[in-house]
Amino acid sequence: MIVRGIFCASARLGLNEHRRYAAVRQTAVWCYRGGSISAEPRINDRIRVPEVRLVGPSGEQVGIVPLAKALELAQEYDLDLVEVAANARPPVCKLMDYGKFKYESAMKAREARKNQAHTVIKEMKLRPKIDPHDYDTKKGHVVRFLKQGDKVKITIMFRGREQSRPELGYRLLQRLAEDVQDLGFVESNPKQDGRNMIMVLGPHKKKTEAMAEARQAQEARKAEAKANPGKSQNPAEAEASSEEPAEAPFEEPAEA
Repeated sequence: MIVRGIFCASARLGLNEHRRYAAVRQTAVWCYRGGSISAEPRINDRIRVPEVRLVGPSGEQVGIVPLAKALELAQEYDLDLVEVAANARPPVCKLMDYGKFKYESAMKAREARKNQAHTVIKEMKLRPKIDPHDYDTKKGHVVRFLKQGDKVKITIMFRGREQSRPELGYRLLQRLAEDVQDLGFVESNPKQDGRNMIMVLGPHKKKTEAMAEARQAQEARKAEAKANPGKSQNPAEAEASSEEPAEAPFEEPAEA
């Protein structure tokens, strides 16, 4: 009755409404026949077809068998009957440990997300008349970003009369590019953008390689700390403690 009511209502509406109600009607029919809107495959008793194309636990082709026979084999092997290709005719089902399969799939997805490299563009802003100490600090940040495999957008901000001297910003960008040429290259040449001048530096090292080296260095530090648990983690503290003078023995004053 519900499906028939939806179909009759759609006939009285326009084309767009008709398409919308047709989609709802198709979903209602599918759910009425035992379908599910869940993304997970149907397993065991949730499979509602007369026969399936069965695949064994090791991937061998068993052939087209009745559903009851497939469920009997799954119970015999103490495994689950999982529908892996629902759109095939007949549907393809496989004998497997579904709980173990879900766990391994989740671990693979987690490992893929862990190794996935996201392209990140860092930004560093400078002034044309920057102080030498501030320049060294900014350059240190750029070096750290390039070592991590990230791109760096360098922005020179002009203010007031500095806008009439764009060569100051250009020379500063060229100096910075030469200072970090071992770690990165000029991906986008300096160009004027309003009151600012912009240059983009790209790393020589890929993001995945930088992440792999960082993990290796972290594992090496953990292994060293585990091998030498009593050793100080900070070399400066160990050196300072070794240079501390020994206390002089206490002597009582002589009586007059």
